[in-house]
Amino acid sequence: MKFFLLLFFWIIPVMTYAACLPLYDHQFNTLQGEKINLCDYQTKPILVVNTASKCGFTPQFNSLEALYKKYHSKGLLVIGFPSNDFNQELSTDKEVKDFCKLTYAVEFPMTSKSNVTGKNANPFYQELIKASGSMPQWNFHKYLILPQGKKVYAFTSDVTPDSPEIVDKIKTELK
Repeated sequence: MKFFLLLFFWIIPVMTYAACLPLYDHQFNTLQGEKINLCDYQTKPILVVNTASKCGFTPQFNSLEALYKKYHSKGLLVIGFPSNDFNQELSTDKEVKDFCKLTYAVEFPMTSKSNVTGKNANPFYQELIKASGSMPQWNFHKYLILPQGKKVYAFTSDVTPDSPEIVDKIKTELK
């Protein structure tokens, strides 16, 4: 009996933790009040985007939300990272949350504000930059992480979320 308790409470959680690849070993609080553990999504494609509320690319929220609605039930995670690295984000998380919800009806997870560039980039973005060889040069820079982190694609701000470059790669991974 002791062996089974040891297995259940110590060995299985350790095995589960060890199975999480470093790129996914991050947890975030969302503006919607939820917690996201990326380890739960390592077998699925993830579209990551740094966002800003007062940017010329801000209307991309519409196509990000459309992608989320269309493919989330099939396994796609779209996740936004509000950032003021380019001086175009609102001051507080509440302002960002209200803006995204009221202006663009955003339902996909959005994290608390953080840095996405340079030495102060949050640890997840540091991993993305390393894996892709590409650091955001502006808001709405996108990363598409293929399942198991087998490839991380980077897309500049002018590549829209609904572009064939992104959507075709997502659809291939969802089959």
